[in-house]
Amino acid sequence: MKFSVLLPTRNRLELLRLAVESVQIQDHSDWEILISDNASDSDIAAEMAKLGDARIKVRRSNRLVAVTDNWNESLSMASGEYVIMLGDDDALVPGALSKLQILLEEWAYPDAIYAQARQYAYANVVPGHPAAFMQTGYNAFLEGSTEPFRMSRDIARKMVRGALAFRILYGFNMQHFVFSRRLVERLQPKGPFFQSPYPDYYAANAILLASDTLVVTPDCISLIGISPKSFGFYYVNSNEKEGDEFLNNRATDVVANDARYPRIPGSSMNDSWLCAMETLKQNFPDEGTSISHFRYRSLQYHAVLQSGGKRRYWTVLRAMRLWEIPVFGLAAVTIALARVLPGKMSRRVGDAISHALFSRSPRFDPKRRDVPYRSILEAARGSGA
Repeated sequence: MKFSVLLPTRNRLELLRLAVESVQIQDHSDWEILISDNASDSDIAAEMAKLGDARIKVRRSNRLVAVTDNWNESLSMASGEYVIMLGDDDALVPGALSKLQILLEEWAYPDAIYAQARQYAYANVVPGHPAAFMQTGYNAFLEGSTEPFRMSRDIARKMVRGALAFRILYGFNMQHFVFSRRLVERLQPKGPFFQSPYPDYYAANAILLASDTLVVTPDCISLIGISPKSFGFYYVNSNEKEGDEFLNNRATDVVANDARYPRIPGSSMNDSWLCAMETLKQNFPDEGTSISHFRYRSLQYHAVLQSGGKRRYWTVLRAMRLWEIPVFGLAAVTIALARVLPGKMSRRVGDAISHALFSRSPRFDPKRRDVPYRSILEAARGSGA
């Protein structure tokens, strides 16, 4: 069985080499790597040609395009029965493709597989954590699972409802997914496979809604990199603007100029998320999808208040609807009082209100562990993932 590994890239040649090598060392040899070069400064095609492997194909855009367009470009090159997506700072773990081959055969070739993935953060990338580390992200449907299973439609819809309510109940990163070409073809009437300024937020939930058979496995098949110049790096370092420039992400402009969107000042991540969910709702009207604009607005108010700007309170008050002022005012007073009053119960009440209004993820222990690996490829080879 042939796997198509999508590798969109821009200006990260050294990391790209590691991602490519993680595919080359697989013990399953029927694969192709499809590199969509988004106007990199270096000659990616020439560098890849030095590897002398005809299974590696490169297509270059001569102008900077949006990240979503670049992802769709790489997908348009695919000829394999199943597709895997990697960022250029990610890596497959050794043996991933052979494990997937066995899993696909055992489950009669499902529409898609959702597999565990782990994050690998390079040293000195995450503030307050100078060492390289690894951690496993939260997935509600993988808790306690030790064997593969088929995801029910009810669970799939529950996960999507969480995304529409601006809550992360599972990892939206495309590195978790292996999806079939027939699923891509099934979704073609709804437009490109990747849509909105946050293509993974859209595509992950579209896969859950469109798949007749979706198999989940707790086995890790890939490492997701957090490296300098990754959006994750910009985000954890509170520099969304530069991250948006790197991705050529214009979600905030889209939201500001489209009457469908209730534009609220705040985080561009929330704007991108809103765009993805509005697109999902438009493309799957029969699913009864309902977006929590209240949660979107809550997260945006919180982002403004956390920014520390001198006019942040006025910005929030000016954006609020009249009925929101007493709701958030009461919540703010309750949180403040609960946290200063003595007693654990009082503080718990404040924390619970804050979490309900402003947290994107359920409470979980991220379990970071420091590792000695200097690169994601070393981590993939040595972690036993």
